[in-house]
Amino acid sequence: MKEAPVAPMAVILGIDDLRPLPRATRIARTSREGVQLLEEHRDSFIDELWLDHDLGGEDTIMPVVTLMEEAAFNGRPFQIGAVFVHSANPIGAETVVRSLARWGYRVRRATA
Repeated sequence: MKEAPVAPMAVILGIDDLRPLPRATRIARTSREGVQLLEEHRDSFIDELWLDHDLGGEDTIMPVVTLMEEAAFNGRPFQIGAVFVHSANPIGAETVVRSLARWGYRVRRATA
């Protein structure tokens, strides 16, 4: 008897210093960890990427955003189905949305 094919598990990455993000398959808590997480998934499809702007202390999501912008500028944008920005910082969140949308990423504000 043949087994039914198993659908691949969705890759849902989160970068947030506090929220548990229960749907995420991997979570980074700092911008440095976030950059490493994206680099680990450089050549694979990411179904969803959840971003928080403020990551504790002086840390923000902007190093991750810069990495994504540079990848797009160099003609190799990260392959991401949807980017969700779930920050309580409205100005920071809007900056992230505008920056990533400018480079063709499918991005929107969301509630985590």
